[in-house]
Amino acid sequence: MGTARVNHDLNDHLNTTMNPLDPDEFRRQGHLIVDFLADYYQNVEKYPVRSQVEPGYLRKCLPKIAPYEPEPIETILQDVQKDIIPGLTHWQSPNFFAHFQCNASIAGFVGEMLSTGFNVVGFNWISSPAATELESIVMDWLGKLLNLPTSFLFSGGGGGVLQGTTCEAMLCTLTAARDQMLNKIGRENMGKLVVYESDQTHFSLQKAAKIAGINPSNIRSLMTTKSTAFGLSPDSLRSAIQSDIKSGLIPLFFCATIGTTSSNAVDPLGPLCDVAKDYNIWVHIDAAYAGSAFICSEFHYFLHGIDGANSFSLNAHKWFLTTLDCCCLWLKDPSALIKALSTDPEILKNEASDSNQVVDYKDWQIALSRRFRAMKIWFVLRSYGVSNLRKFIRGHVKMAKHFEGLIAMDKRFEVVVPRNFAMVCFRVSPLMVANANQKLLGEEDANEFNSKLLESINAAGRVYMTHAVVGGVYVIRLAVGATLTDYCHVNKAWKEIQEHAHTMQS
Repeated sequence: MGTARVNHDLNDHLNTTMNPLDPDEFRRQGHLIVDFLADYYQNVEKYPVRSQVEPGYLRKCLPKIAPYEPEPIETILQDVQKDIIPGLTHWQSPNFFAHFQCNASIAGFVGEMLSTGFNVVGFNWISSPAATELESIVMDWLGKLLNLPTSFLFSGGGGGVLQGTTCEAMLCTLTAARDQMLNKIGRENMGKLVVYESDQTHFSLQKAAKIAGINPSNIRSLMTTKSTAFGLSPDSLRSAIQSDIKSGLIPLFFCATIGTTSSNAVDPLGPLCDVAKDYNIWVHIDAAYAGSAFICSEFHYFLHGIDGANSFSLNAHKWFLTTLDCCCLWLKDPSALIKALSTDPEILKNEASDSNQVVDYKDWQIALSRRFRAMKIWFVLRSYGVSNLRKFIRGHVKMAKHFEGLIAMDKRFEVVVPRNFAMVCFRVSPLMVANANQKLLGEEDANEFNSKLLESINAAGRVYMTHAVVGGVYVIRLAVGATLTDYCHVNKAWKEIQEHAHTMQS
């Protein structure tokens, strides 16, 4: 038998026993996965919300080497149920009130399935025109819904791009600002560039600044106070800038936040942008969590002054029913980003790109390759419509208000900072009952008590919350935002909190 015939027979065998994209097998396994996930969501409340496993648990469960022979999907799914699910913290549980949610939806899943299924790599227009054009369209759709200025939209000379996370958005905009400035003052002045934030700004900016080559000693974290509800004072920003200029440094970039992670504080955009404009500083607005709320008109006032900013971002995967990862970034001047991040190798040259009539998103992000994320947002917007998305956001805000009302009825507890969206920061007050005697605790004792209270609640596994320290005060954060959460889950969380506090005070 000839070599060609042997190879032909071998290929036939491989095609019949292992075709990685066999349509019938794909259909069979796809149904199994959908059923598995549907059962998971049906039973998600039965699991401890925060995983209860110990470090290293999984290595004890799985073999030391990969299987040599193929295993059926049924066996693999059994191991997922037995070994993987116990090690998950269930972010989609209706009793998950920690961090900020990473909510999901059927439309988000379906869009993700199509994105993954097509598996196109849309680094430039010609590599998949629909991927690029749909992204540009939905970014203008969403920008209009958020009431962003026209200058941030493609239709107004700006434009939007889908990144993976806020850290990527910050790194991209910081890189654009850096190169724009260095092209004016010379790259030898790189060590003089200064970045400004408040002490409430998400630590993503610190990470982005390090990657962008900003001297760590030139990152200014400006103090906020309770008197301004932990929003940054424009006077503080101006004072810091003037001090740096006197020292021979060069102000570069300022990140304002709408809805900080620790307290949901909102920086006053208008006055801060006015300060930044006086010194030619790039202003980026981080609205990772709260940005989705701007589809509701009652929150538009938080955006007053955004015209003075250079860029704006939010995470659709936090509060817009779009699965991770999906960070939306808009810029007034995309050319600044493109100049900083563009590549033009011979292998990617084509008539469409050379015509300057298309968007090549490879030049709007750090990586070259990119996923078809726009499919998810397109499905979410079309499947639920703006009216239902607004109901979704407003429903969570009403639940947070309800929780505030519950706190107000128990004198042991207090809301520590004003609630702006759907997160409540609270604690057991320093004035509490202990050993049947009323005594006033200092802040240090109160912080320790609330820390132990939160750990006790989370260890029980029935609800999950996280904490922050705001103005030296340890607060427990209850963030309403999971897709499945309803009033009964908020009430359940409050009952858990009260019972654990009572036990600790007894």
